[in-house]
Amino acid sequence: MTALALTDVVADYGGARVIGPLDLTLVRGERVALVGRSGAGKSTLLGVMQQHWRHHGAALMPQQLGLVPSLSVFHNVYMGGLARHPSWYNLVSLARPFRRDIEAIMPLLERFGIADKCWTAVGELSGGQSQRVAAARAIHQRGDLLLADEPISALDGPLAERVLSALGEAYPTAVLAMHDVELALRFTDRVVGIVEGRIALDEASHRLSARDLLVLY
Repeated sequence: MTALALTDVVADYGGARVIGPLDLTLVRGERVALVGRSGAGKSTLLGVMQQHWRHHGAALMPQQLGLVPSLSVFHNVYMGGLARHPSWYNLVSLARPFRRDIEAIMPLLERFGIADKCWTAVGELSGGQSQRVAAARAIHQRGDLLLADEPISALDGPLAERVLSALGEAYPTAVLAMHDVELALRFTDRVVGIVEGRIALDEASHRLSARDLLVLY
């Protein structure tokens, strides 16, 4: 992937225009923060990006997380790598995980402070723990591009920074919808501000301050 582009993109919902028309280009190695108030169209735009760029190795971390409550933390993270294995392997792993997969996943859980929950059903976890499981699954997927919708909304302080750092190491190219403008400026290279489905701001992070972004909310 050298560059990905959306050109004159629109999205409608219930007969109403939600996104666009807008143009947006993403280059390799660029981390972009999508900022704006709730309902501005950030989640819809991420969905449009996934639809257009799914053949370019895009991994999605949705706001609703998409975890399976009845399965363990391990198996939810393992699902990020399903496409790398044949069906028989995945079926066997569901009943009796292979050691090499445990050894690959456990360091992620340790980094996120949830190793002790490895065999716990996700439905028994807190919101913050579940969000860390979703982040670990996205990293285990090993895509070329990460599209993440509020990846740290249930986290704060050092833990939020730890997750953002890990996602950044795994995905040098990423688009992150974020509400925390301070972290958006620190962990991304570029900020795209969305207002009523259109791009109202597109600027390098180092040229902006939190005050510049707060007017979008």
